[in-house]
Amino acid sequence: MLRFTQSKSAEQAKNYFSQALQTSDYFISDVELPGQFHGELAKKLGISGMATKEAFYSLCENINPVTGKMLTQRTREDRTVGYDITFSVPKSVSIVNALYSNSGIQEVFQQSVNETMKLIEADIMTRVRVGGKDEDRKGNGLIWAEFTHLSARAIDEYTAPDPFLHCHAYAFNATYDEVEGKIKAAQWQFSKRDAPYYQSIFYKKLTDKLIDLGYSVRKQGKSFELEGVPPSVIALMSKRTKQVEDFALEHGITGDKAKSELGARTRTAKRKGLTLDQLKADWKRQINAHLADKPIPNTPIRFARTKEPVKTSVIDCIDTILTHSYERASVMPERRLLAHAYMHSLGNRNTSIIDIDSAFKSDKRIIHVKDNHQTMCTTTAVLKEEQHMVSLAQNGIGVMKPLYSQMPETNLEGQQYDVAKHLLTTRDRVSIYMGAAGSGKTTLMKEVVPLIERTGCKVTIVAPTAQASRIVLGKDFKDAETVAKLLIDEKIQRQLQDGILWMDEAGLSDNKQMIACLELAKKYNARVVLGGDTRQHSAVSRGQALKILNTVGGIKAAEVNKIYRQRDLVYREAVEDMAKGKMKDALTKLDRIEAIKEIDPLKPNEQLVSDYTSALKKGKSALIVSPTHEQIGKVTKDVRLELRKMNLIGKHETQFTRLRNLNLTEAEKSDWRNFQPDQVVQFMQNLPKIKRGSQYKISEVENGKVKLVNKDGEISMLPLDKANKFNVYQPSEMQLSKGDKVRITQNSYDVKGKRVDNGQALQLKRINNEGCPIYVSEKSDTEYQFEKDFGHIDYNYCTTSHASQGHTVDETFVSMPVSTLMAADSKQFYVSTSRGKEAVHIYTDDKVELLKIVQVDKKELSAIELMQKGQQRDYALGLRKDNEPEKAKQFTKEKQLNYEPEL
Repeated sequence: MLRFTQSKSAEQAKNYFSQALQTSDYFISDVELPGQFHGELAKKLGISGMATKEAFYSLCENINPVTGKMLTQRTREDRTVGYDITFSVPKSVSIVNALYSNSGIQEVFQQSVNETMKLIEADIMTRVRVGGKDEDRKGNGLIWAEFTHLSARAIDEYTAPDPFLHCHAYAFNATYDEVEGKIKAAQWQFSKRDAPYYQSIFYKKLTDKLIDLGYSVRKQGKSFELEGVPPSVIALMSKRTKQVEDFALEHGITGDKAKSELGARTRTAKRKGLTLDQLKADWKRQINAHLADKPIPNTPIRFARTKEPVKTSVIDCIDTILTHSYERASVMPERRLLAHAYMHSLGNRNTSIIDIDSAFKSDKRIIHVKDNHQTMCTTTAVLKEEQHMVSLAQNGIGVMKPLYSQMPETNLEGQQYDVAKHLLTTRDRVSIYMGAAGSGKTTLMKEVVPLIERTGCKVTIVAPTAQASRIVLGKDFKDAETVAKLLIDEKIQRQLQDGILWMDEAGLSDNKQMIACLELAKKYNARVVLGGDTRQHSAVSRGQALKILNTVGGIKAAEVNKIYRQRDLVYREAVEDMAKGKMKDALTKLDRIEAIKEIDPLKPNEQLVSDYTSALKKGKSALIVSPTHEQIGKVTKDVRLELRKMNLIGKHETQFTRLRNLNLTEAEKSDWRNFQPDQVVQFMQNLPKIKRGSQYKISEVENGKVKLVNKDGEISMLPLDKANKFNVYQPSEMQLSKGDKVRITQNSYDVKGKRVDNGQALQLKRINNEGCPIYVSEKSDTEYQFEKDFGHIDYNYCTTSHASQGHTVDETFVSMPVSTLMAADSKQFYVSTSRGKEAVHIYTDDKVELLKIVQVDKKELSAIELMQKGQQRDYALGLRKDNEPEKAKQFTKEKQLNYEPEL
């Protein structure tokens, strides 16, 4: 993998050199290689050879070690000194490299590191501030020192370290500006942004070289391994990795990036005195003892070149990234797409980076638009899909007879009255109303729907998710259904004739669903009412349909932004600020009412659990929300411990299976290399000899085939060409006690055929004599019985903001320690904090960082919006003759829907 770590001061950089980089003080006497200087700027300045302590320290102080003169003109105390760019390899590669001096691995590893660093160097930018400018341009050259290490940190002072081939390429924060003719600080934000791209290039270069040496490479998830190294040996030689994982789990630290950084923060004391021969002997001893009667061979395992797999050809790489990437997004950075393509090609030596780049640039399906030193991409198919959706809505403007010529009497007032008037008197087929969280959208529906039905129109109410339709809407509208149900049920469709299709939570609808609904409305001469909030979460699948129809398509939206949910005035005002995008103002108000609580990082959940259980004791309804699944698990564990002390759940625990949906895209599910033994596959639709709902465990993955076995021992092969027919799950175990609260994680049926919906809340009532759990609904006395290995359940104490959307409780508790903030943004924070009626409680160990993160609006462009940016830039740069701003605006509004990209 590849990781950027910033040094924020000269002292920090020097300490890092002493503790982690230099050879003479490393913990194994002859295992590490001397650091060497590299880079075009290093050559320009005459800096070469070994990266000595004196030379490294001089560069930390912004001084050229050759001349003793300053590198850049200014040296601020708080400046960024440099970045440690760490390259590491999968464990199987480290093991083979460590055991065999003739493996050839170390040489090709160092070549791959240096080639990747040259690409990073070629892309480096520098800031331009001369003449009042505020922009960036290409720099010329870097100085970096490469330190290659062959082993991991020991887990303690008595245990020898495991093999771990990695390289620290420490790049100093300086580059040459050709235009200004001087050395300046580099601009690293673009390099850090493109880290996945560089990592994929590094992996591709390395695996191609390994194949040339005769090794067989197997892509595995987001990485790869060498064939011939048993998984159990990999686990044996990963003691340091396990130590970091255990520490992360214990302290609630989440995400690959955070765990990677944790490795640096939990270094043990160095151990000196072991020679490389002694270390190799110890590694061989461990592995031979582990393998027992199958000792390791005396030479590295190499294979004759085999026929290249068809599914990783250049054409397949491009097809796969287009299928995978645009299943859930309309616009993607070019380099993120290429990173996926390079990773898909791992193991195929005949598919080169150059070939992939060439095919990608020449593919007429892909549209490229430059945007601020980054190229963004969409496809002609996605663009036409959005154009078709907008056209369907626009063609319905002014074609319908108003339901009422004058607004009828109603109990609504203010903004809600205005919205109702808009919906009841419009002549447009498609009507939109936007409602902020807690603005009374359900109250509005309960008033307006009867008024519509009074005219003789049938109102069919749907929502994009089962939770929104059957659980949230179901309380007031018993016949509410999912959009998916509508699209397959012809009986429901026929009810639309001359009626109203009302979609609640329309912001969760993807483009395909919206298009299908608009086409049904046209077919049955029905009106469409779309209600939602584009500042809350959008669909997981591609498209922000509601936003596109409103902002791009120009479909007028009535708005209700007056908040009713929050009873506390300041809390309500804070939510109103968030609905308007004023996150800083909202944080100030929340801080004023002491809603933001600073916590002890070593006890991140102590106060939260105390406050949450206190609310339960008072009979309050309560909800805990957190950005990451790892933190949710940690909070849940602590909550259950406290509930057990309070005798609210039983002391005895029973183990059940839990299935976590891996949420693979169809492209990922069609690639056999993404599957692992013991994963569970469940079929969503009937296939020959396979019934809908049936579960199989993966027993073997090899040579393009995935073998399945069910609980009766029947064997089947996974139909990879039917990826849309099944889901893939990672099984785990969960402990449940009587009284535990759980939620259903997938639409299903119990053993007696009673339906349960995704997100439905249940409570464990008892376990029968067969060991099957009996649950009871929290909102009724209905009982549900499931098999012990049912799997589609999870604890229901803490949840994600996505799952919380649409819910209302008395008090909401938001767990946001720093370790979770990489998954947070303005939408996540807005949805999480707006659930409560009476109070919100936010727990963090860094208010400053929290404020910074929750102001980030991760805007997702639509394809049409991307084309607008491209066309307006053409005007601005004078690339079109009619480059006046008004004409640019006119082009955007009038021609965007029919725009045909030049291919």
